[in-house]
Amino acid sequence: MLIYDISYDDLKKFMVDNNQKPFRAEQVWQFVYKKKVDSFQDMSNLPSDLIELLENAFSFKALDLVVKHQSQDGTLKCLYGLHDGHLIETVLMKHHYGNSVCVTTQVGCNIGCSFCASGILKKKRDLTAGEIIAQIVQTEKLLGERINYIVVMGIGEPFDNYKNLMQFLQTVNHPKGLAIGARHITVSTSGLVPKIKEFAHMGLQVNLAISLHAPDNDTRSRLMKINDRFHVEEVVEAIKYYLAETKRRVTIEYILIDNVNDTLEHAQRLAVLLRGMNVYVNLIPYNSVLEVDYKRSTIESQMQFYDHLKKNKIQVTLRKEQGHDINAACGQLRSQHL
Repeated sequence: MLIYDISYDDLKKFMVDNNQKPFRAEQVWQFVYKKKVDSFQDMSNLPSDLIELLENAFSFKALDLVVKHQSQDGTLKCLYGLHDGHLIETVLMKHHYGNSVCVTTQVGCNIGCSFCASGILKKKRDLTAGEIIAQIVQTEKLLGERINYIVVMGIGEPFDNYKNLMQFLQTVNHPKGLAIGARHITVSTSGLVPKIKEFAHMGLQVNLAISLHAPDNDTRSRLMKINDRFHVEEVVEAIKYYLAETKRRVTIEYILIDNVNDTLEHAQRLAVLLRGMNVYVNLIPYNSVLEVDYKRSTIESQMQFYDHLKKNKIQVTLRKEQGHDINAACGQLRSQHL
């Protein structure tokens, strides 16, 4: 079992069950998450019998770095190998306000978005909470700097790995864990309606982002096969439910693809769909994928879309591109090494 896979409370119970003092759990977590050691032998103030116990029960061996690419803008993309030979991707982005890491939650993805390299590679398995946590720990070590923000937007659908996602969130937010503030964490979903509603009752301050990408069912089904299961209207109803329960703003992710979902008519429909809701729209110029014949919107189309939402009092941003020169879109690096 990975040491990153055990919760703080379970580690305390482990100590008690093995005739160790409960406070040893805090000491171990200090070494793991604050000092970021990668060997139990480096836990210098622990008794030898406890070190032996930990070595027999847990492992640090979560990820092997296969390749890393660094963009001219500082974006770092890492391809990691798991214990069973599967490959995953983690992306670190540098901003003026801190370092943000985008983590993967599954090996492959079954959502099957037509614009995404991740969807080309079908889901093999879920990642454990520890394998998701290890992406942050290992990337911090590579960078040599603290990670300040987490976006759960890498390969996979986070809400399709709900139990492990929740344990991951608890550990990275725990004051004795990585201690990353909940409001510095964003979870993105393609629109799994029941899980959006369940997430509304978790009492978390974690940010929620919904990948919408189209304001109507015809266009969205063309882009995202999940829309055949949960139509636009159902997703919007779930967002309204979440807003009512949490009183927290939701981010609407919208990739702009040339002549697919970026026309003025699409902008008009989106403005009507979101009118009066406590959301803000994050417009994302499409990051080209080798395996897919989509192109990013022209600058003119991007600005026309942005301006229309602004004029209709929809809070909106147009994302600055990062990592385009290193194929930073989800799944691209992995697909090139299979």
